[in-house]
Amino acid sequence: MSEPISEVKPADSKEARRLAILSSRGRREEGEGYEEKPLRLPEWVKRSVLNTEENRETRTILKEQKLNTICESGRCPNKGECWAKGTATFMLMGALCTRTCRFCAVNKGTPSPLDEDEPARIAEASKQMGLRHVVLTSVNRDDLPDQGANHFARTITAIKEAIPGVAVEVLTPDFQGRQECLEIVLAAEPVVYNHNVETVPRLYKQVRPGSKYDRSLNILKMAKEIAPNIPTKSGLMLGCGETFEEVKEVLRDLRAVNCDFLTLGQYLRPTRDQLPVKRYVEPAEFDELGQYAWSIGFKMVHSGPLVRSSYHAEELANQL
Repeated sequence: MSEPISEVKPADSKEARRLAILSSRGRREEGEGYEEKPLRLPEWVKRSVLNTEENRETRTILKEQKLNTICESGRCPNKGECWAKGTATFMLMGALCTRTCRFCAVNKGTPSPLDEDEPARIAEASKQMGLRHVVLTSVNRDDLPDQGANHFARTITAIKEAIPGVAVEVLTPDFQGRQECLEIVLAAEPVVYNHNVETVPRLYKQVRPGSKYDRSLNILKMAKEIAPNIPTKSGLMLGCGETFEEVKEVLRDLRAVNCDFLTLGQYLRPTRDQLPVKRYVEPAEFDELGQYAWSIGFKMVHSGPLVRSSYHAEELANQL
């Protein structure tokens, strides 16, 4: 494994200006927007709001520890269900992202320096919540020399030290395709390594500006080569304008790099600032794609309108 990359340095003025430009591109200007009339929400993607005691306890713990979750920042439709079970997906390294993905509700801008106490606080929150399977994700941190890889590794280690026997899964950015960053995270031995391709190649410039389909595939390929015993996982959101055959082609590409687990879910527009939904994919189509995924060799498949990368992650991992 490579030696740890040098730790965080504040972005210089040139880098700060670049991130500011990225931030401005990620927001709609006044008077600009998506003119299409929103599609009516079908019954199969509607969720009731849960306000249980467990839900309130989870919110209190996260607030006390000053932690971010993708559940809230990403406006996940399953937040109520997951929080009611005392589970959450922690979002590392702040609430500002250096990328401008047009499907995502996470704010864009110039991030603050890393909070060095965050790994310990996440470990403590995980312990208070009684978690046995913790999922870690993060904003993109293109401003950092190591892309945030060491912070991922420290957080994994902190959780394992706080909770003996705990399983920690990671969902990482693409680290700009850098193998040394990937090696740092995998050396901490997460139980699952997840990196989402999100959509089909034709839609990348529209949906994921700043990211590259081939780079994401290569990250998954490298992960399997570096740590063959750690399952790899990826996911797509449907309803952005892709075709059925394009999705099947992506699934074949994922199997070609030995991706083990797959999640397929419906894209749901978080706010009017994000891309509109092109189509609500019916449950039967998710079932058909799921069956196809099983047929070409995925070891675990979770396909349905409300499926998200971390939804029922523990159950998926435990089925191995």
